[in-house]
Amino acid sequence: MSREHVKTLREGGVLQVTLDRPKANAIDTETSRAMGEVFLAFRDDPNLRVAIVTGGGERFFCAGWDLKSAGAELEVLEEDYGVGGFGGMQDLRDLNKPIIAAINGICCGGGLEVALDADILIAADHATFALPEITVGTYAPTACIALPKRIPYHIAMELLLTGRWFDAEEAHRWGLVNRVVPARELMDEVWKLARKLAEGPPLVQAATKEIVRDAENKKFQDALNKVNARQYRSVEIMIPSEDRKEGPRAFVEKRKPLFKGR
Repeated sequence: MSREHVKTLREGGVLQVTLDRPKANAIDTETSRAMGEVFLAFRDDPNLRVAIVTGGGERFFCAGWDLKSAGAELEVLEEDYGVGGFGGMQDLRDLNKPIIAAINGICCGGGLEVALDADILIAADHATFALPEITVGTYAPTACIALPKRIPYHIAMELLLTGRWFDAEEAHRWGLVNRVVPARELMDEVWKLARKLAEGPPLVQAATKEIVRDAENKKFQDALNKVNARQYRSVEIMIPSEDRKEGPRAFVEKRKPLFKGR
């Protein structure tokens, strides 16, 4: 499969995935499939611990689904998107590694849905956002599910029902993005965070992400009971691991822990 428009950069335990499809970094079927293959390989590589997803250039993070490539056939079957669903992350099971979205410009439609698949979002100060699907008579399925859980319900509904644009500061005000930084500092800031996460305990990160995702629609006690019963696969792997002993040992020995993911 061609990955012409999905570029990767690997440094230590960090993988940067750049959607580079001028002019707007819109995603067509082939690009979505390529992204799925990249994130599948990221998930299954024990030496990779953190992913960064961003857009090529300085103007667009991602403009979403490429309507021009779809032509008149706007109803695209889900399986056409490839492994992981649209953008490669939405339906990729057991993707229990941290993902950072570096929002480097316009982030709209399916592009915002891709950003919502990340765990941490950092935006350049010139970034803008929208879910304009409703203005062309369709909807943003993933955003309909995820956005009201990320920001206040009434704000999410306004954005979904009007398709209006909003800037990075408003995105930060509603908690959609973690922080806003000057554009020239964006990738340095993101890589600084990614390297820090890559030094952390990957088995604990995996357990944390699996629990958070699974507990989202559970009552607190039901989720807690599941944790205590060790019914999460990632927790079962983490409990007897060497890494779980390494943290306390390093603390006692007054040194930096070295987590190996086992």
